[in-house]
Amino acid sequence: MADALLTAQGITVRFGGLLAVDAVGLEVRERELVGMIGPNGAGKTTLFHALSGVLKPNAGRLVVGGDDLTGRPAHLFATHGIARTFQTPRVFRTMTAEQNVRFGLAFAGRGRRHSHCAFDDAGSILGFLGLDEAARVPAAALTPAKQRLLEIGMALGARPRVLLLDEVAAGLTEAEVDAVSDLVRRVRDELGLAVVWIEHAVRALMNCVERIVVLHQGRKIADDLPQLVARDPAVIEAYLGEAAA
Repeated sequence: MADALLTAQGITVRFGGLLAVDAVGLEVRERELVGMIGPNGAGKTTLFHALSGVLKPNAGRLVVGGDDLTGRPAHLFATHGIARTFQTPRVFRTMTAEQNVRFGLAFAGRGRRHSHCAFDDAGSILGFLGLDEAARVPAAALTPAKQRLLEIGMALGARPRVLLLDEVAAGLTEAEVDAVSDLVRRVRDELGLAVVWIEHAVRALMNCVERIVVLHQGRKIADDLPQLVARDPAVIEAYLGEAAA
């Protein structure tokens, strides 16, 4: 099996007296499609902050592309091939869709240590996302669903090897959720990226990914095939019973 692109060992994050992430380990290998689920407050987004260098963990080790980046700034995680989205899309609202993606290509993607990008320009990324007609539309005028796609486009402009998606299907219609699931598969299948996807749309996630990581109260309680996670009594008690209701 190929070496891991991203390895987290014993990642612990505290906010004052709150233990948000409790000694979580995770490996992401080339072209893996991994889902992450758990109740609100389970520590999923906080773990993403640590995996992308947005915050420094209180304990643990982060290795990206064979290099120990523990405690290093976020831009080094980006140049090593980690890109992410956020729960609320972070786009430049007054800039057009094309300008947003160009920003990702020109700035977030500069200094890339391991270039892994199938695109040469913003137009090709917008085409991949089905946003061709929105190229000259200000981001503020796009629907929430298209803003989420645009943020994915900005992340792809960073030429990543690992893409971290944080609830990109939140607030979308059932048809839009299905379209996002198809896009996530294409990112892996056509672009060859590894993807870790946090999502509350459990059924869509289960049908899309190959492995599921479950967090509960900051701890990892499962990391296995979707069909095995779905039958895990601890996961059902902590989350799936509620999520499936």
